[in-house]
Amino acid sequence: MTNGLARASVRFRPASFAGSFVALLFAASIITACGTLLQTGLTAHLAPVRYAQTPVVVAADQSVRISVRNGKDSETNSAALPEQARVDDALAQRIAAEPGVARAAADFGFPLLLSSAGSSTAAAPSAPAGGPATAQPALTGRPFPAAAATVPSGTAVLTEGRAPGAGEVALDARAAQARHLAVGDRITVTAPGGDATAYRVSGLTSEQAAQGAGGTAWFADDVAGRLSGHPGRADAIAVQPRAGVSTAELARQVRQAVGPGPQVLTGDARAGVEQPLLGAAGVMLTALGGSFGGIATMTAIFVVMGTVALAAGQRGREFALLRAIGATPRQIRRTIATEAMLLAPVAGAVGVLPGLALAHWWLGQLLSRGAVPPGLALSVGPIPMLAAVGTGLLAALSAGYLAARRPARMRPSQALGEAAVERVHPGAVRTVLGALALVGGVVLSAVAAHLSGADAANTALGVVMCFLLAVALLGPLLARLAATLLGLPLRSGGAGPAGSLAADNTRANARRLASAITPIVMVTAFCGTLLFLQTTLSHVSAQQVRDGIVADQVLGSAGPGLPAGTAEQAAHVPGVDAAVGVLRSTALYRVGNTLGSASMLGLSGTPAQLPRVLDLGVSSGSLAALEGAADGTSAADGGSAAVRTVALDTQLADTLEVKVGDRVPLWLGDGTQVRPTVVALYRRGLGLGQVLLPRAALAGHVSAGFDSQVLVSDAPGADRSAVAAALGRLGTPAPTVTDAAGFGAQTDHDQEINSWSNTVMAAVLGGFAAIASANTLMMTVLDRRREVGLLRLAGTTRRQVRGMLRWEALLVATTGLLLGGAIAWTTLVPVARGIAGAAPYIPVGTAVPLAVAVVGLAVAATALPGRVLLRIRPIEAGAGKQ
Repeated sequence: MTNGLARASVRFRPASFAGSFVALLFAASIITACGTLLQTGLTAHLAPVRYAQTPVVVAADQSVRISVRNGKDSETNSAALPEQARVDDALAQRIAAEPGVARAAADFGFPLLLSSAGSSTAAAPSAPAGGPATAQPALTGRPFPAAAATVPSGTAVLTEGRAPGAGEVALDARAAQARHLAVGDRITVTAPGGDATAYRVSGLTSEQAAQGAGGTAWFADDVAGRLSGHPGRADAIAVQPRAGVSTAELARQVRQAVGPGPQVLTGDARAGVEQPLLGAAGVMLTALGGSFGGIATMTAIFVVMGTVALAAGQRGREFALLRAIGATPRQIRRTIATEAMLLAPVAGAVGVLPGLALAHWWLGQLLSRGAVPPGLALSVGPIPMLAAVGTGLLAALSAGYLAARRPARMRPSQALGEAAVERVHPGAVRTVLGALALVGGVVLSAVAAHLSGADAANTALGVVMCFLLAVALLGPLLARLAATLLGLPLRSGGAGPAGSLAADNTRANARRLASAITPIVMVTAFCGTLLFLQTTLSHVSAQQVRDGIVADQVLGSAGPGLPAGTAEQAAHVPGVDAAVGVLRSTALYRVGNTLGSASMLGLSGTPAQLPRVLDLGVSSGSLAALEGAADGTSAADGGSAAVRTVALDTQLADTLEVKVGDRVPLWLGDGTQVRPTVVALYRRGLGLGQVLLPRAALAGHVSAGFDSQVLVSDAPGADRSAVAAALGRLGTPAPTVTDAAGFGAQTDHDQEINSWSNTVMAAVLGGFAAIASANTLMMTVLDRRREVGLLRLAGTTRRQVRGMLRWEALLVATTGLLLGGAIAWTTLVPVARGIAGAAPYIPVGTAVPLAVAVVGLAVAATALPGRVLLRIRPIEAGAGKQ
C-alpha cells in the first residue's frame, strides 16, 4: 500500500515533485563539484618529468608547519610556501660519499633575460644604437653538473662542443636553433644575481637534458650559483645510484647522510620539486572544495529541505484524507520515506554529470590563471558522488518527515480542519530555535565588530548562516510581518483591486510564501557578502594606490621582471630625482592555530628616497629606521642582509597584536623564520604591501630576484615625456613606462585569483538559490489552481489575477531583498573594517542589476505558471483536486 501511495503521489502531483526533483538535482551538482575539487586537492600529484630518471631527490620542505595543541592531543597545521625553499648545496658532497651513490649534484633553476644574440665573436651590446634590442623568450639557467644527474644513465649530455667554463654557456639544441645560435656564438643574458653579461656558447646539449620553458642554458657550477642570486643554496640534490642499488636502499643511505630537516623524495613526490606550485595548488583546492563545499552543502540542505517541506505541506489535505480513511501515522511516514527514496537517488544521479562538468570547468579556469600547475588532472571518484546523493536523500527524508509529522499525529477530523485553513503561527519548537539562531547571529556580529583581520573574516560564515537559519525557521512570521507593512500602500487603493488582493493573499498565506522568500534571502545574502566584500577590497586598494604612489613614472615588465640593477641605472638618467626598485614576495604569519599570508615588498634605495615615490601613510615610527636600505649592498650582487627591522600595515599589526618596538615572528617566502623589530606602522598596506623590508634583506629569499617595478620621481623642472622616453630605452629588453596605474595593475593581478574565486562562488551559490527561488515560486503558483478558479468564478478578470500575481511577486522579492540585504550588510561591516579598515563599498552598478535580476526572476517565475492556470476554464479550476 505504501509503495502504491508513493507512486500515485509522484504520478498525480507532478508539479510538486518536479520542483523537488530540480532542487535535488542542482544540490547534487554543486556538492559533486565541490567534493571532486576537494578530492583533487587531497590527492594532487604529478608524474616527475625532469627527475624521471633520478630515483632519489633531496629537497627542503615546501611548507610551513605549526604544532597546535587540542586538549591532550596535538596536530599539525601547514601552509604552502610562496617561494622556493632551498637546501645547502654542500649536502651533495656528503651524499656522494655514501657507498650506494654514483653521483649527487646540486640542481637549481633561475630565469634569464636574453638581451641579444648573434654570431659575432664580440660581446653583444646591452643597448645597441638605434633602439633597444628585440626581447627574446626567457631562458632557464641551470648548473651543468646537474644535467648528467637528470638524464638516463649512459646518455650523452652534449651533442656538440664541450662543457661550459668561466664565461661560457651551453644551450640545449632546440633553444639554440630557435635563436639561430651555434657553438662559438655569443649571447648576452641578465640573471637575478648579475648584470647583463656576454657568454660564449661552448656546446649544445641533448634533447633529454633540454627541460624548461623557453629552453635551458647551462653554466659552470660556481657561475650558476652566482647568477642565481642565492650562491651556496640549491633547489634540490639529484642522486643517482650505483649499479645494483635499489631505490629503497639508496633512499635509506641518503637519509642517513642528510639527517633531519631535508626531505628525501622518491616516486611521484619528486614532481613537487619540479613544480613548486603543486603543493600550493593542493592546499588551495582543498580549501576551496572544503570551505566552499561546506557553504554549498549547507545551502543545498536549506534549499532541498525548504522545497521538499513545501511540497509536503501542499499535501496536507491529502494526509488528512488518508487519516480519515484509516491510514496510520506510520504508513504516512513510510509513504514520505518511499517518495524520497524514489525521487532523491534519481535526481542525485542525474545531477552528478553536471557537477563533474562544473568541476572540470573550474579546474580549467584555475589552470588558465596560473593557480595550478600544468598537467594536474581532476581526481574523479565515487565518494563525492555518493556524498551528493546521500546528502540529498537525507535532506529529503528529514524535510518530508518534519512536514508530515504534525498531520500524521493528529486525529483525522482535526487534520481535515487544519488542512482547510493555514496555521497563523509556527510551532513552539520552531519559534524557539529560530529565536536562538537570531540571537546567535546578533552576538556573532557584535563579536566580529571587535575583531580585526582574519579573525573578523572567519566570523562571516557564522553570521550569515545564523541569520539564514533564523529566516528559514521564522519565515512565516517574517513573511506575515513584511506582508502587513509592505502591503499597506497596496491596501490603500493605489494599486487597484489586484494590489489589494495581493496584499491580503500574501498576509493570509504567509507560510506558503515564506518558502519562496528564503531562497531570495539566500541569493541576496551570499551574493551581496561575496561580491561587495570584493568590491570593498578593490575600492580601498585602488584608493590607497592612488594616494600612495607619488612617483611620476612606473617602470614595469611583461616578462619575469626587471633586472635588479634597473633602479640604479634609472637613477642616472638625466631628469630623474629618485628611483626605487620594488621586489615582491609574500610573508607568512601565525594567528592562533592558523597561518595567514601578507603581501611583502622589498624596496631598494635609501630611506630619504622613499617619500619621493611612496606615501605609505606612516602612523607611528619611522621608515628611516629600516636597516639595510642604505647598507651599501648592491641590488645586483645577490647578497642578502640580515632581516633586523620591518614596517607593517596597521591592520596586520592589529591582527598580530604588535606595535612599534615589538619583535614580530614571520616566515619569509622561502620558509626562513625571522623576528625583526617593528620600526614603523603605516595605513596603506592593502594597496601597496602589508610588510615592508629593505630589498637587500629580501633578495636572497625569493625564487627569482627580479624587480616587479621601479618607481621613478622626476627632478623639478624636468621634461616628463623626455624622461619617460629615456627610461623606455633603459636596458634590454626595454621596460614599459606607465604611471601609478601600472603599479595598481600589478596589485590587481595579485588579487585576481581571490577576486575570481569570490565571483565564481557568488555565481554558483546565487545561481543555485535563484533557481530554487524560481522553482519554489512556480510550485506555489501551480498549487493555487483551486484558488484561482474560485476567484474567476467570483468575477475576477484575467488581468486582475495576473496583476495580483505580479504584486505578490514584488512583495516576495522586496521582502527577500530587504532581509538578505540586512544580513549582507550586518556581515560586511565588521569584516570590511577588520580586513580593509573601511566601511563596505557597494557600487550602484553592481547592486542595482542584482536587485533588478531578483525582482525580474520573481515576476517571471509567477507569470509563467499563472498563464498556465488562466488557460483552465473557471468551472474546472474551481472544482480542482480536493
